[in-house]
Amino acid sequence: MSCARFRLRCFDGFSMMTQPQLARKGVLSPQMGSVAEEEGVEIDVVVQRLISGEIVIPANVNHTNLSPCGIGAGLRTKVNANIGTSSDFCDLDTELTKLRTALHFGADTVMDLSTAGDIPGIRGAILGASTAPVGTVPIYEAGIEAIETHGAIVNMTVDDIFSAIHEHAKDGVDFMTVHCGVTQASVARLKKHGRVTDIVSRGGAFLIAWMLHNDSENPLYEYFDRLLELALQYDFVLSLGDGLRPGCLADATDPAQIEELIILGELVQRSREVGVQAMIEGPGHLPLDQIAANVELEKSLSRGAPFYVLGPLVTDVGAGHDHITAAIGGAIAAAAGADFLCYVTPTEHLSLPNADDVKEGVIASRIAAHAADVVKGVKGASEWDEQMSRARKALDWKTQAKLSLDPEISRRLHSKIPVDGATCSMCGKYCAMAIVEEYLGVSARNC
Repeated sequence: MSCARFRLRCFDGFSMMTQPQLARKGVLSPQMGSVAEEEGVEIDVVVQRLISGEIVIPANVNHTNLSPCGIGAGLRTKVNANIGTSSDFCDLDTELTKLRTALHFGADTVMDLSTAGDIPGIRGAILGASTAPVGTVPIYEAGIEAIETHGAIVNMTVDDIFSAIHEHAKDGVDFMTVHCGVTQASVARLKKHGRVTDIVSRGGAFLIAWMLHNDSENPLYEYFDRLLELALQYDFVLSLGDGLRPGCLADATDPAQIEELIILGELVQRSREVGVQAMIEGPGHLPLDQIAANVELEKSLSRGAPFYVLGPLVTDVGAGHDHITAAIGGAIAAAAGADFLCYVTPTEHLSLPNADDVKEGVIASRIAAHAADVVKGVKGASEWDEQMSRARKALDWKTQAKLSLDPEISRRLHSKIPVDGATCSMCGKYCAMAIVEEYLGVSARNC
């Protein structure tokens, strides 16, 4: 299938349509063609699942250097890498190095979570350098500007919030986390039942502080139609954020989290009705035995909307190794039907990640995503593993490295202890495959 077939998108009356609107009109966009070709699926599958809302293609009309990817049912599980500055460390070159690292090691998307420095300038530089979809959390910038301009986050106005969203959209951001489900009703659930860690979402905390101080409803919920208008104009994906996600195992699957999820499911339907792409963000910290149920609940309440999960982390005591705790949860979540894994780095809960941490987070999440894709029967997943197994059988170290998620470390570890012959230093001359091949091969030749 050649992408050239799909270069006709969007002239004249189709130029301002979103991907679902185009699909409903029977117009095949370059983005749809690119996703179908990359995934090895029929374009009709992409079209139908765009219409149903089971697939999203984050592709802002202003992100001109984008190589689009699809997220959702029947597609390869995608991995996101978070980068961005903080008030304790702010350096654009470092963030661009992290971006390059994330993409080099296979991240499908990146999110710029910058909260310090020239935030618009940093966002513009990342968008300009990234061929992958870029996400942001506009409430961060709105809240920080409110502190600088009005003295406190609680003094930001409704227009401040939507102005930030509009600026991100104009810049070309492909998907935005918007915490629309943090409502007065869901906060009341939180206050009634209590939690060990209360709120761990920074965007959720900004909004809850504003709502309680001003005794008002969340503007992103109250004026959701205004948000839909911007999404229709720029065709960015609404990533409906989990501002009430559990921050520890003790808070998992509690009334506040479920109240928010119910609201987000309703907002997905409102988005679909007007042709806006939407996905739902999920927890967070979950015990192993609650992960599949959380995925199934999200899919039921949203009628199959793509599910974007942070981890989930399966224990609270993995500090320094939370890329592993998240990969365990991510594999289970994706195997149960989650579509999009947000990586967690070894520095989660401890520090701002550097480029090495970004690499570790991406690789761990890619392992989790691929393990789930094998179970889900995603095209090419099992074949990749079989190719590796055949290379191992043949003691073909060059091909093994090439097929590895991290070829560089595969080659380096193989040569760590020099050996004679074709085997590695783990077994040396007692290599099971070499021994069996010698005698099994002789036996087979004598038959």
